Amino acid sequence: MLFQSVLGSRWNRFLAVQQFDTNTRDSTVVTIGLMQRNSFDECAEVLAKTREICAEPLDRLIAKVSESLAAGGKILFFGNGGSASDAQHLATELSVRFVKTRRSLAGMALGSNLAETTACANDFGFARIFARQIEALGAAGDVAIGLSTSGNSENILAAVEEAKTRGIFTVAFTGESGGKLKDVADLLIAVPSTTTARIQEMHGLLGHILCEGIERNLKL
Repeated sequence: MLFQSVLGSRWNRFLAVQQFDTNTRDSTVVTIGLMQRNSFDECAEVLAKTREICAEPLDRLIAKVSESLAAGGKILFFGNGGSASDAQHLATELSVRFVKTRRSLAGMALGSNLAETTACANDFGFARIFARQIEALGAAGDVAIGLSTSGNSENILAAVEEAKTRGIFTVAFTGESGGKLKDVADLLIAVPSTTTARIQEMHGLLGHILCEGIERNLKL
């Protein structure tokens, strides 16, 4: 009887725990579902606004980059963190391929060489890591594209300012406000959002449209 009593008590506790776990899992699923819907809804809203607001400056950028590449210029991308990944991604779309198999285009991501970046950060400060590379690699006729969701990254600002002194056309991909880059870059493409994830998602899309437009304009 004691065994059955103990077993029954443990079984009842087990069932209670299982019910709790089931309720928790159901609650978690509902919460994740709402979160996903909110993210999808926000993304759709930002996408619609981006299409309206960024179409004209993006057309200008496509034309300018196409002109630069046709004349033998380079496209220099740079950013921090997730934006650094975007810079490498877009440079690769140009130098390797995007949709078509065609000749390589001169797209470069600054800051990709770890030894060079850390040496510069150590000797001149982190704010100069991209500007120093523009000193070495940039030339008049190139296009420099800095990506900063806030628009206030010191090393992006320094690089844009350095590029301008060398006759390089400068572009800033930012979030809604444009930050300090708004008053420095020759062309601003500001995604109408203050949410970092949504801004980065739109930067990726705008970058892909840029690559598509380049291939079309250059008839590649």
